[in-house]
Amino acid sequence: MPSINEQPIPAARPVIGEDEIEAAVRVLRTGRVVQGPEVAAFEEEFSEVVEGRHCVAVNSGTSALHLLLMAMGIGPGDEVIVPSFSFAASANAVRLVGADVVFVDIEASSFNIDPAAVEAAITPRTAAIMPVHIYGNPAAMDKIMAIADKHKLAVVEDACQAHAAALGGTPVGAFGTGGTFSFYPTKNMHSLEGGMISTADAEIARTLRLLRNQGMEQRYANEIVGANMRMTDVNAAIGRVQLGKLAGWTERRIANAAYLSEHINAENVVTPILAPGARHIYHQYTIRVKGDRDAAMAKLTEAGIGNAVYYPTPIHRLKPYWEPDQKAGRNWDLPETEKAAAEVVSLPVHPSLSENDLERIVTAVNALGENL
Repeated sequence: MPSINEQPIPAARPVIGEDEIEAAVRVLRTGRVVQGPEVAAFEEEFSEVVEGRHCVAVNSGTSALHLLLMAMGIGPGDEVIVPSFSFAASANAVRLVGADVVFVDIEASSFNIDPAAVEAAITPRTAAIMPVHIYGNPAAMDKIMAIADKHKLAVVEDACQAHAAALGGTPVGAFGTGGTFSFYPTKNMHSLEGGMISTADAEIARTLRLLRNQGMEQRYANEIVGANMRMTDVNAAIGRVQLGKLAGWTERRIANAAYLSEHINAENVVTPILAPGARHIYHQYTIRVKGDRDAAMAKLTEAGIGNAVYYPTPIHRLKPYWEPDQKAGRNWDLPETEKAAAEVVSLPVHPSLSENDLERIVTAVNALGENL
């Protein structure tokens, strides 16, 4: 149990400070609150994170994935290759446009989509590959882009957990046909709620702007069938404040993760493995527990250390996917995905951690011992 003077350390701690509050109030006082100058400024500023690509702000990370697939023309009859070890939104976006999800396994070391499994899953119906930069760790984009180029496939980067992550110096969201980011409150930066799409294709960017705004660029001059997935200026103003702090927060997360990896020495856990050239920005600091995970989590909670499992059920085993696939006779063989879902535990790594917090986390993990 933590001492009477020690508060539990939360697994995540969203930041909503005076700067964010003042930005929201400033916009509210202008009366210009939807799809206005704050959104345009946020898009322009976020573009610097993805090497100057076009950026289109929307109301959530899920909307970002959904609209990007729509703008690329992916739909019924197409297949999109997706890792099952992710949040359901990755696959949901594919289903929402009427395309078929093809699940593939992950690499044991990174928890990211396995390039060899991707290539093995390609069929004449494959239209796109969707790597998910899980936990803020960049997928093997060099290999994935080579596969995509070889087979003339689109690449949709789900970077919703990976703001400012990079591989070989190239930021995620700047590799594929398009990239998507989430600004949900628990992400490394947020706008209360929101999403961003990056693309190097000007025509896709224009289509995205139409799709998010009822299919129109000029009021009442609808060009295509669209939806209402706009970002408000209040959200954008908060996002701009957070974006200004992202670099500092990211370095703090990386430093916190380095401390944990250096000092955790429990025999029955495996700390994150970093690939050469990868800039992991630690949306989550995720370990593997070799043994009774429930017992380990209970001990951590008792010690006042917040912890969580992302994700306990692979997407292919969720009801909306499992039942139709079983009826269709599709059985996905994803051993590394199943193993990861049974072993992972995420520990606090957020930038609000103090030196004492880090020491407490290490002490609690190392106290798990060898027998779980």
